[in-house]
Amino acid sequence: MRKLSWKRAAAWRAHRHHLVERAPAGSLLTVASRLCGLHAQLLSSAELTAWARVEGLERTAVHQALWQDRTLVKTWAMRGTLHLLPSSELPLWHAGLATCRRYLREAQWIKYFGITLEELDRVSATIGEVLDNRVMTREELVSEVVRRTGSAAFSGNAAASSWGTVLKPAAFSGVLCFGPNAGTRVQFTRPDTWVKLGPKIDRDSATAEITRRFLAAYAPATVHDLARWWSGGVSEARQWIDSLGNEVSPVDVEGMQSWMLTGDLREACDLAPKGSVRLLPGFDQYVVGASWHAANLLPGDLRARVYRPQGWISPVLLVNGMIHGVWRHAVTGGRLEVTIEPFVPLFTRLRRAIAAEAERLAAFLNKPLELYFSLN
Repeated sequence: MRKLSWKRAAAWRAHRHHLVERAPAGSLLTVASRLCGLHAQLLSSAELTAWARVEGLERTAVHQALWQDRTLVKTWAMRGTLHLLPSSELPLWHAGLATCRRYLREAQWIKYFGITLEELDRVSATIGEVLDNRVMTREELVSEVVRRTGSAAFSGNAAASSWGTVLKPAAFSGVLCFGPNAGTRVQFTRPDTWVKLGPKIDRDSATAEITRRFLAAYAPATVHDLARWWSGGVSEARQWIDSLGNEVSPVDVEGMQSWMLTGDLREACDLAPKGSVRLLPGFDQYVVGASWHAANLLPGDLRARVYRPQGWISPVLLVNGMIHGVWRHAVTGGRLEVTIEPFVPLFTRLRRAIAAEAERLAAFLNKPLELYFSLN
């Protein structure tokens, strides 16, 4: 079994995430595909996730891809969280999400929402009918679905829930995605009448391809990493990895048995590490994918500084793939204030690299910069 240190593993993963050498201008969709989507609980974080990886990204690029070109789609995906996914790849993700068992537990639906799985299926099918060639606010959608189905449970919960739990099964089955906001109100539409989709894919092929993509971006990874990222069971994750056969190889990462695509393992072992410094936003995919083993990327017992309550994930200072601090930014008086809270001492060369990243952020946001370093 080949062996990797955590430093080399982190350097390899940073390389795969375009955090060593940025992807060329115009590569937004390529990067979104490589990362298995852009985490979009906050749309501004998705924009900065792309900014950290794409050279010369325009401030309006994500907005244009979503609402003008329609080459990205905003929808609920893995872990039931919001993602921006390439439109052409939606059939892959819908086929994979159709296997998600967490939404097939009737007892929980009855307990928390007063709705059976049979009624939920009927509501989801009706959502698809209602949204055909239409863009509707949440309130309009709920009203029409209730009128057609008579579902009082859907009326009481879907309209009130900002998390859209009752709407997620419809998104997973491919009949609902987000449309452009109407002012401050969220709107929904139907993917196959909103964007141009790629060919359909069967579930087994989809889960195999999703596993390949996860390993291509987040390896070396354990079955626990895959299970947490997808929000599935460990046994399911093990089956997905096993199904790839010789395409994957085991790797020992300082005593932790992990998995990589076989071709990537050889390349990772031979990769000449390059120094890299990046400011990653909150909810960045790199940090999300590392959540199960993050202690190995931190210089001490600092996990709580990054992975905070209620699922919030801090912006981080990434140095050669290792998490060396957190940071925050705010626009005050027309200026961009960036505050770095390092976990380790910052030598002159590292401070200069951080300052260069902060200047790049200021240029992206078109604001003059004030940079601060804090030990709090």
